[in-house]
Amino acid sequence: MGFEQALSGLTAASQNLDTIGNNIANASTIGFKDVRAEFADVYAASLGGATSTQIGIGTAVAAITPEFTQGNITTTGNPLDIAINGSGFFREVNNGVTSYSRDGEFSLDANGVIVNSSGAQLTGYPASATGTISSAPPVPLSLSQAPVPPQATSTASISLNLDSGATPIPAATTFSPTNAASYNSSTSLTVYDTQGNAHTATLYFVNTAANNWSVYATGDGTQLNGTGGAGTPVGTLTFNSSGTLQPASDVAMNLSMNIATGATSPLAFPVTFPAASTSQYGVPFSVSANTQNGYATGQLAGFSIGTDGVISGRYTNGQTRAQGQIALATFTNPQGLIAQGGNAFAESAASGAPIVGAPGSGSMGTVQSGALESSTVDLTTELVNMITAQRVYQANAETVKTEDQVQQTLMNLR
Repeated sequence: MGFEQALSGLTAASQNLDTIGNNIANASTIGFKDVRAEFADVYAASLGGATSTQIGIGTAVAAITPEFTQGNITTTGNPLDIAINGSGFFREVNNGVTSYSRDGEFSLDANGVIVNSSGAQLTGYPASATGTISSAPPVPLSLSQAPVPPQATSTASISLNLDSGATPIPAATTFSPTNAASYNSSTSLTVYDTQGNAHTATLYFVNTAANNWSVYATGDGTQLNGTGGAGTPVGTLTFNSSGTLQPASDVAMNLSMNIATGATSPLAFPVTFPAASTSQYGVPFSVSANTQNGYATGQLAGFSIGTDGVISGRYTNGQTRAQGQIALATFTNPQGLIAQGGNAFAESAASGAPIVGAPGSGSMGTVQSGALESSTVDLTTELVNMITAQRVYQANAETVKTEDQVQQTLMNLR
């Protein structure tokens, strides 16, 4: 029996206790992965090779290995708290140095860049001004405060029912938007010019005979001319005896409004009446859908992050637009990553090169906004491990004590 074996056992047991203590200290650290000490026996080198009577000279810590298992997901309500559900790491850059982390506690800096508590910038795929996600290499992600430019109305659609029991308007009656007796019903929609100014387009429906309707229009109160010239309808709607459009196809009517705001004039667009949702039945006039594709300029009002990592901005004009997509990285051997502190890891030759992609693609996990991944440390397990490690330390100390007693006995021989 020698002191070397006991000393190595004490050292290894002490390092095991350090590992367990570190786990316990990080039981509340977001994204922390518990680690374990792995031991290996030690033998002296022999010029003649191993023999059947060879005795080991103790133990040594072979590796301190993190366990990359999934932690529990807890909700926070903060959209910039992001949890990874599955494999992968956030890819972050700080002063040009790339690191990887499971800690999804992010915020915005003064420039709108998404950063963690250490100032490392979250990277991902940028989006164009129109919201198209780029396939370019990942870059630091930011939330742009730039307004969404307006879009002029270029198409509109109205789905409605005209009352088949309506009284036809006498042919001698001249249509006038100010004379309610010159039409049976009307509906309006808001349209936008190239500068985002809102305008009102109103359509008036005149029952000229059974199953036949003339459609007149005004723009901002001014009557719009049909193809027949001033005062003529912009189109007609004809129904069959079953109350459906005849022929059974969509009907489009072209409107052209003069604009005096400095925007492009005229503002021209077709209004479509879909055959599937335009009818003439014996019920009062009603509009079931009224849409157009224009909008005013909009300021950023909020944002959300999808499971695919796409960051979508919500604007005051009701539009949504992608501002970027979070990138994740996976490794062939994540246990080979080098821990850097601050919940960050660096790649190494043992981990292999990172495979970078969008959440949910390939082997990448998905992300969950408004949530965080808890530490994987199980306190009950760690406390039991601590008791075991303490007993191992005490047993090695007994080995030292016994060796000392043997040496003392030899010293007392006469």
